[in-house]
Amino acid sequence: MAEAGRFGGFERAVAARYLSARKGERFVSVIAGFSLVGIALGIATLIVVLSVMGGFRQELLGRILGLNGHLGITAAQGRLPDDPALVARIRALPEVAQAAAVVEGQVLLTTDAGASAGGLVRGIAPEDLRARRIIADTIAAGSLAQFGGEDAVVIGTGLARRLDVGVGDRVTLVSPQGRVTVFGTVPRLRAYRIVALFEVGMQEYDSGFVFLPLAAAQLFFQMPGAVSQIEVHLRQADRSAEAALAIRRALASEPIRIADWQDANSGFFQLVQVQRNVMFLILTLIILVAAFNIVSSLTMLVKDKGRDIAILRTMGARRGAILRIFLLCGAAIGGAGTLAGLGLGLLFCANIEAIRQFLMQLTGTTVFDPNVYFLTRIPAVVDPLEVAQVVGLGLALSLLATLLPSWRAARLDPVEALRDE
Repeated sequence: MAEAGRFGGFERAVAARYLSARKGERFVSVIAGFSLVGIALGIATLIVVLSVMGGFRQELLGRILGLNGHLGITAAQGRLPDDPALVARIRALPEVAQAAAVVEGQVLLTTDAGASAGGLVRGIAPEDLRARRIIADTIAAGSLAQFGGEDAVVIGTGLARRLDVGVGDRVTLVSPQGRVTVFGTVPRLRAYRIVALFEVGMQEYDSGFVFLPLAAAQLFFQMPGAVSQIEVHLRQADRSAEAALAIRRALASEPIRIADWQDANSGFFQLVQVQRNVMFLILTLIILVAAFNIVSSLTMLVKDKGRDIAILRTMGARRGAILRIFLLCGAAIGGAGTLAGLGLGLLFCANIEAIRQFLMQLTGTTVFDPNVYFLTRIPAVVDPLEVAQVVGLGLALSLLATLLPSWRAARLDPVEALRDE
């Protein structure tokens, strides 16, 4: 045990001496430095990309399900009756967090100034809208306290900018389904007063959603005593299949259809996951290339230190000690690169929005256009398990890269090495 400890200190000292640049050895040290930088950049990039992709999925999932619900219940035929008792039976289920009757319809919004834009109207009871945190917590102007009656409307900030309107202004809603009169079919339209603006941070919703009180929407779309669907928010999104089964049992006497969020958005989220896996593979190759640089630098180091190895062997150093010396050299490069990449990646993720704003000011261009990426900011959610896997991958590849040159150094024949010198 004493010998092992003595050789441990000796091996670390020799490895540190070999890693320090001295006259005539700077080329090897430069290659080792490039290896360290390559691993650091690969690890940092992998952490940033995985965090952004994970944050992108989480943000989209939260916003899509926050507005649309996990389950949508519609009538098997015709329209669903506006029955508070029906909604109450759904809310009573333990899997259900919220349930709300909704009236939906496409409209054209116009203003007195001549601006116009398309939108999706959602009629919902005022108390249900106030209970929906994704809207209630993102009110940018006005108040939901005034949301009620027959002429109140809540729109997104993106839509308000397109129409150049604000709180207190009036917008006219035009339904594509006309009203039949003795003079023919005429458009159905009505003016409403804007009482609040919301900004959920997703361009598609901020620029296209319009909320009306449920009674006003039923009147506008001529759906008295009926609703388009019942939106259900669950306590656990991944238990939608079990919740749908429980709802079917609770409403066994009602002919209904249930749309699951996983079915409605499965293609989109599967695409995000595939992109994430592909990026992981590509960036892992970057780390692998940097690991090959470790092989190159250690191979050159072994060739350069052939005489030193021979002298150490003749002085009593065992092959295991020589092996560990070069393993320590490679591990130091890989470990330092991995830790540097870890710190750089976490620092970048923590300040990614500030970096985006800086680049936009510096270049004068739009970085992460919300019209393309749906979101108004770059999300980054660091998963500790993923970070641990990335760090483990970097360390493992670095260690594997040191095995071959270290083994060759240990197998070097002292006599041949001294003779070559």
